[in-house]
Amino acid sequence: MDRRMLPIALIVIVVVLLSQSIFTVSETEKAVRFRLGEIVDTDYAPGLHFKMPFINNIRKFDKRIITLDAAPEEFLTAEKKNLVVDSFLKWRIINVADFYTSLGGDISTANSRLSQVIKDTLKSEFGRRSIKEVVSGERRVVMDNLTVKTNEQAKKFGIEIVDVRLKRIDLSDEISDSVFSRMEAERSRIAKDFRSKGAEAAERIRADADRQREIIKAEAYREAEQIRGDGDAKATSLYANAYSANEEFYSLYRSLNAYKTTFSNKGDIMVIDPSADFFKYFRQSKPE
Repeated sequence: MDRRMLPIALIVIVVVLLSQSIFTVSETEKAVRFRLGEIVDTDYAPGLHFKMPFINNIRKFDKRIITLDAAPEEFLTAEKKNLVVDSFLKWRIINVADFYTSLGGDISTANSRLSQVIKDTLKSEFGRRSIKEVVSGERRVVMDNLTVKTNEQAKKFGIEIVDVRLKRIDLSDEISDSVFSRMEAERSRIAKDFRSKGAEAAERIRADADRQREIIKAEAYREAEQIRGDGDAKATSLYANAYSANEEFYSLYRSLNAYKTTFSNKGDIMVIDPSADFFKYFRQSKPE
């Protein structure tokens, strides 16, 4: 080997050893240092750290919050009714050594184990409650219990449960159809009740309107008869006054009106004695 290449070789060896001796940990990571496969240290702050080359190896894990969106599952309530529950939880690694030894440091394995824990806990919580309690009254209590009980199990895996939420709680298809049918029947009954009350009110209004119409017509007829009577009385009084003022003129006026009415149609025929009083003024008239 050329002596001139020796410094270069030494520099390369130093660089390789140095690169194998340092590692960095970011703020979003947790690191585990192994020595020949055995965990040596896990307490690393963010920054630059050293290790023994070829003896120590480093494995890093995400320490940020991870979301597990569980698949919807069916659970029986206290009334033996099926509910479809869609839930999710948020978790993070707090003890990386336990996480590695219990789950192999695999996120998918952790999600699978946590899904089973959530399923068992939900089964227990829903089995002690009715549909009404789960859907409305004690939903918040159920979520709090889920968080506490899931945390108890998750601590064995070096995991902390940050939050558990029930996104959706639905009735199964069979129960939904039954509930919908009952709701439809109830709404139909209420609609029929409203219609019958409306028809009754309409009949009441119609009858009142008919009664008011008859009252108005009767009052109008009464007023008309009163006016007609007053008019007839005034006419009679006028006729009487006129007759008293000039009986002969009044008699002539009445006879002229009778002639006008009688002879209004040329086709009319009257059979009467010419000497009758009806032609009194005809007989008294003299041609000029």
